[in-house]
Amino acid sequence: MSDFEVETEEHESYTALRPLGDIDAYSVGQFREALSGLAEVPRLLIDLSEVPFMDSAGLGALIGGIRRNRDHDGEIVVVCDKPALTRLLHTTGFDRIVPVTETLESGIVTLLGDDAPESSD
Repeated sequence: MSDFEVETEEHESYTALRPLGDIDAYSVGQFREALSGLAEVPRLLIDLSEVPFMDSAGLGALIGGIRRNRDHDGEIVVVCDKPALTRLLHTTGFDRIVPVTETLESGIVTLLGDDAPESSD
């Protein structure tokens, strides 16, 4: 069994879902459940930066969660900075379904557009 958990953060303009650990046959149920619980949020940012590995079951759960969210007219952006996962998302055409960004900051800007907070840099 893998050590896996999912963090959810409510922000003023969006909700962030952050899985921590491998998304595989052992953890996919927990990941799917977390996504299902957020099916009705209007803006969802899925941060995969703490996911070292995701198999086809994880990808299927991710796509299912996106479909459920879109059924409720939600918007989703995925943040992924792991080359292996990014390659998986590009190879499968996932990045044609939803925007995939490399940084949390660019993910927030992509998700919120003109509503994104100004950078304090």
